[in-house]
Amino acid sequence: MTAAVVFAYHNVGYRCLAVLLAHGIDVKLVVTHRDNPAEHIWFESVAALADTQRIPTITPEDPNTAEVLARVRACAPDLLFSFYYRHMLGADLLGTAKTALNMHGSLLPKYRGRVPVNWAVIRGERETGASLHHMAIKPDAGDLVDQMAVPILPDDTAGEVFAKVTVAAELVLDRQIDAIAAGRAPRRPLDLAAGSYFGGRKPQDGIIDWSRPANEVHNLVRGVAPPYPGALTRVGGDNARVLRTTHRTVTTRESAGTLFVDGGCLFGACGDGKALPILDLEVAGARVDASAFSQRHGPRLCAAA
Repeated sequence: MTAAVVFAYHNVGYRCLAVLLAHGIDVKLVVTHRDNPAEHIWFESVAALADTQRIPTITPEDPNTAEVLARVRACAPDLLFSFYYRHMLGADLLGTAKTALNMHGSLLPKYRGRVPVNWAVIRGERETGASLHHMAIKPDAGDLVDQMAVPILPDDTAGEVFAKVTVAAELVLDRQIDAIAAGRAPRRPLDLAAGSYFGGRKPQDGIIDWSRPANEVHNLVRGVAPPYPGALTRVGGDNARVLRTTHRTVTTRESAGTLFVDGGCLFGACGDGKALPILDLEVAGARVDASAFSQRHGPRLCAAA
């Protein structure tokens, strides 16, 4: 039986671990993360799945320690997997198995690095996907095993796209795991020059610049929409979050940053002379529709920033 050690977290980690178990892979150890109480945990628990299967689980702060390395070596794994695990694995860990593979949430070599689904939506891509690749010291740079594309529709949020990517990851692993277990994992070198690398994002990166074109504002809103922190602005002196917009804009003469009501709909004026329909707005922690906005602020409120 093929032995494996799995580093995993989040929904992709959960579903990919389930694929390994369904194919009879002998998962000797699962390395995952403790849930951060300050983080909104909206995803499945890899630790819970491992517990139901009586698989030993550890949650080190740093996987690249002598203690973790010894634990992994003791498993004598044929395969080592990383499925949305949040730390880089060093050379010593990668060397413990004949084959070490990572599942990444983009169509590599595009969007290497952190939060690739969010970046793809924010930058207005029409597709992304899941890529299974051999691990190297450089992140998301090893030879490709397989990948699958999924569409990004004009009003899809990052959360909705991530759900598609999770399914793609499951399908890619499912169709390749038998070849991987037999030592025949495909290898296709990535042309890194044809791709891109992106870093992580912080909540303050979601502050809306209303002087930007409407399509850029819309892409930001959907790229950070819940379950992520949301796009930030100010309304009448209060902190606000624009939680959902639609790409079907209207032409306006209102100045950029003006929120206004027209025909029973709430809009945000952008820097290209177009207004973005706001479908979901939260002000000071409370949802505000077009009617409530008009009652509180009148038909328009300038200089939202």
